[in-house]
Amino acid sequence: MSDLIKDIITFDETRTYDMILLGRVAIDFNPIDYFKTLGESHSFKKYIGGSPANTAVGLARLGKKCGFFSRVSDDQFGDFAIDYFNNEGIDTSHIFRCEHGEKIGLTFTEILSPTESSILMYRNQAADLSLDPVDIEESYIASAKMLLISGTALAQSPSREASLKAAALAKKTNTPIVFDIDYRPYNWKSEDEIAIYYSAVAKDADIIMGSREEYDLTERFLRLDGTDQTSADYWTHKQNAKIVVIKHGKEGSTAYTRDGKHYSIKPFPVKALKSFGGGDGYAASFLYGVLEGMDMMDALEMGSAEAAMLVASHGCSADMPNVEQVKEFIKKEKEEYGEMVGRA
Repeated sequence: MSDLIKDIITFDETRTYDMILLGRVAIDFNPIDYFKTLGESHSFKKYIGGSPANTAVGLARLGKKCGFFSRVSDDQFGDFAIDYFNNEGIDTSHIFRCEHGEKIGLTFTEILSPTESSILMYRNQAADLSLDPVDIEESYIASAKMLLISGTALAQSPSREASLKAAALAKKTNTPIVFDIDYRPYNWKSEDEIAIYYSAVAKDADIIMGSREEYDLTERFLRLDGTDQTSADYWTHKQNAKIVVIKHGKEGSTAYTRDGKHYSIKPFPVKALKSFGGGDGYAASFLYGVLEGMDMMDALEMGSAEAAMLVASHGCSADMPNVEQVKEFIKKEKEEYGEMVGRA
């Protein structure tokens, strides 16, 4: 049994895009006057946000060619989002303008301490949730090595149906699906609804990534015992997954593969500024490792390293590193803490 990801999951190397992502594009406002409540904060810095958007920027910084399915508002913030993606080299041909006044989601973050943060989202009539099935083009999906679907895109119609159409077309065109569960409570009506739509995409996904809580939500109607091994066995043996990644925050994460093996990584030591953003950096670097066909532990190590770099920075999208910066970070951490730092 191989530890190389290229022996676990394969894709068509001749396709134009390394990954097409589907989901929300938002605007983040992070406070510059740290360690105060939102009510006490006066100055904020603006960034492109939204988990799949951050991951797309992260992959682009790592040298991967990305496309994107979404909708943005037909206003100055929509202009900002599309211009930002274009400057990062992300294809925007399938990011469409809203037609009925929907607005791009706004996220205000509260950084109370390096370990205590919260997020306030404004997502009523959110632009990304107006993504329509008509926006989903089969030939665009067929031009990608992989398709990433963000779980938040399933929270509301018509984005929900657009996501399901994209998953169906990915299966039709033999395009591996990455399902980033990406749970946010906003826009969902009930946990029953969450389980129905999360499991609908998860059953067709080749790679599933999420926290223990997110797997529990997905598995609400399944007769599982809530343990990581049981979840991994179900999705890899009874469904389609080749790789199941289960994250436990400060306790690290584990990737389970269809051949019955598992690989665990712990966070790199870092002086954190905030407690959010790490997951998007993790996804970008881990998926880079998948696309490169790397050794599984090396891919997880890159994901863990970028996650640490992101919680130590002020922004998310703007602070995504390149490959050399991630490798240099790992090198310095190993010089300071030992060669096995981060390895479980």
